Amino acid sequence: MRTVTLLYHDVTAEGRHDDSGFPGAGPARYKLDEREFARHLRALNETTRSPPGRVTDAWAAARSPEWLLTFDDGGASALRIAEMLARYGWKGHFFITANRIDSRAFVTNDDIQALRGLGHIIGSHSYSHPERMSRCSWDDLIREWGQSVDILSEILGEPVVTASVPAGYYSKQVARAAASVGIKALFNSEPATRVREIDGCLVLGRFTLQRGAPPELAAAIAARKPLPRVRQFASWNVRKAAKSVGGEAYLSLRRALLSRRS
Repeated sequence: MRTVTLLYHDVTAEGRHDDSGFPGAGPARYKLDEREFARHLRALNETTRSPPGRVTDAWAAARSPEWLLTFDDGGASALRIAEMLARYGWKGHFFITANRIDSRAFVTNDDIQALRGLGHIIGSHSYSHPERMSRCSWDDLIREWGQSVDILSEILGEPVVTASVPAGYYSKQVARAAASVGIKALFNSEPATRVREIDGCLVLGRFTLQRGAPPELAAAIAARKPLPRVRQFASWNVRKAAKSVGGEAYLSLRRALLSRRS
């Protein structure tokens, strides 16, 4: 089973990146301006042969969709994103950081219910968005996934069975912990199309679209053009090695570089 999944975060007014989602220069790299995101949607609509699919309970038993749209963090722009998707009749997956619900720049309980009512998939983005989730203990992983799923399920009145890994720090143990609390589909940030299975949980990679990425790039990835996917995979593996070797030093250097650019 292979599926192309696009990873977005927030969509904000130009220059107002702290209005939705996590603040600061690091998160702002992943926030598109509204006009920029609108151009992405137009390019995707002109290129793709079908609307984006949704991961549902029956999804694994059916033919996998050609492509999926996901949005991480649960920023306050989620309903605006849904409004923009509605122009094309499209649905997406919104992954919510549970302990940020009802706080400034993040979705409210009512927003989450409204998104679900519009047909979007609501999933967990962990409870507290740990900086390096793959380094969490087993007990901490269970708490991160379990608490977030419980909170979201109570808000929606239905089981929440999808999730995405914060900050790209994925490991098999992260997936096993997710599976143990009932998550059936887990998205990470590896730019790959192959869908794997760990303890009954489907693990899906995603291709990240940052601020400044040309609309043509999103369209080419969704259309399964090989070159942009290979390039992103190669770049991602370089960063993965740096994260693994550098550990906390890598994060400290990244923060310092971003603060100079902001």
